[in-house]
Amino acid sequence: MKITCEKKELVQAIQIVLKAVPSRPQMPILSGIYIKAHQNYIELQGTDYEISIICKIKAIIETEGTIVLPGKYLYEVVRTLPGEYVEIKNNDSDNSVNIRSNSAQFNLLNMQENEFPIIEPLKGQINFNLKNDIFLNFIKKTSFACATDESRPVFTGCLMDITDENIVMAATNMHRLALIKENINYISDNNIKIIIPAKILNEFTHIFNSEIPTDIQISCTHNKISFSYENIYVISRLIEGQFPDYNRVIPKEFKTHVNINKNEFQSALDRVSLISRSGDYNIIHFEFVDNIVRISSDNPNIGKAEETINVDIEGPGINISFNAKYIIDVLKAIDAENFIFSFNQPLTTASITQRDNKNFVYVVTPVRTKTM
Repeated sequence: MKITCEKKELVQAIQIVLKAVPSRPQMPILSGIYIKAHQNYIELQGTDYEISIICKIKAIIETEGTIVLPGKYLYEVVRTLPGEYVEIKNNDSDNSVNIRSNSAQFNLLNMQENEFPIIEPLKGQINFNLKNDIFLNFIKKTSFACATDESRPVFTGCLMDITDENIVMAATNMHRLALIKENINYISDNNIKIIIPAKILNEFTHIFNSEIPTDIQISCTHNKISFSYENIYVISRLIEGQFPDYNRVIPKEFKTHVNINKNEFQSALDRVSLISRSGDYNIIHFEFVDNIVRISSDNPNIGKAEETINVDIEGPGINISFNAKYIIDVLKAIDAENFIFSFNQPLTTASITQRDNKNFVYVVTPVRTKTM
C-alpha cells in the first residue's frame, strides 16, 4: 500500500475512529486501526465490539492495500508531523509501515490485518432518516439523566420511541427523568422502541456536528443500530431490557408554577452548592415565597450559604430540597432565557419545563430532609 493524504483530514479521521478503540482491549488487535486504501479514498476502522466506527477520507492512492497500525501511536505520530501532507507506504521486507511528512519519518510495525474483525454494514429491518441538529438536541436534553451504575444497564441508555407521528427520547436513573419529543414524518408499519447506550450518544455530539442540518441515516436490528453521516459510519449494540413507562412518571398537573430567569438562578445555585458539594447527598434547599426564592445549603463540617433571587410565583409557596447536581445538570440543557419550575408537595415529583418548548420536560424527585 502507498498513499498520500492531507494531514489535517487524517488526524480528524483518526480522532473519530479512536473513540471505538479500547484503552484496555480484550485482544491486542483491537488496539489497532484498520486502514484500507481503495480507488481514491482510504477507510479507517476501529472497534471494541460494543461500538464500531468507519471514517473515509480522500487520498491519492498509488498502490491499494490494507494495514493495521496501533491506534494510539498512529495518532501521536500523525498529529505531530510537520507538513500538510502525509505519505504512508508498506515496507514488505520488515513488515513495517513508513509514515513520512516533509523531513520527518516514522516506521510503525504493521499488526496482523487478517486478525482484525472487519466491520460490515448493518442490514437493518427498520430504516429512517433524522436531521443531525434534531438528534444532537435530543441527546443534549436527555443523556445527562442516565444512570452511570452498570448494575442496571437499562438505565444507562436513552430510550428512542418512534411512531408514525412522533419521536421521543427519554432517559432516567429512577430519581429523575428527561424527555423530549418531536413531530416527524416517518413512514413505516413498525413502531420502534430501542435503548441506545448513553456513552455512545455522548460521543455523537463531537462527530455529528454540522452548521447545515444534514441527514443521519439510521438502521436498526433487534440488538444493533447504525448511523451513517457524511463520511462517518457507526454501529452500536443496543441495550436489552424494558424501559419504564415514562408517561406514568410525569404528573398531570401542578399546584405551583414558578417562572425563573435561568442565568440568575444558575449562578446563585452554583455559588450556594459550593458548600453542599462536600456533603453525602449534595442537598440544596429552596424556599419559594412572596415572589422570591431563597436558595440555601448547610454543611455542619464547613458552614452555610444562602442567596435570594426574584421569581414569579403562581400558586402557594413551598419549601423543597433537591440533590443540587440534578438541578444543575438540567439547567445546562436549557437554551431559553427563562424556565418553569412546577411543584405539588415538598416530597412529590417536581418538574422543569421551557415556556417556549412544550416538547421538553424534566421531572425530579425531591430529597427528604430532617425538617420534613
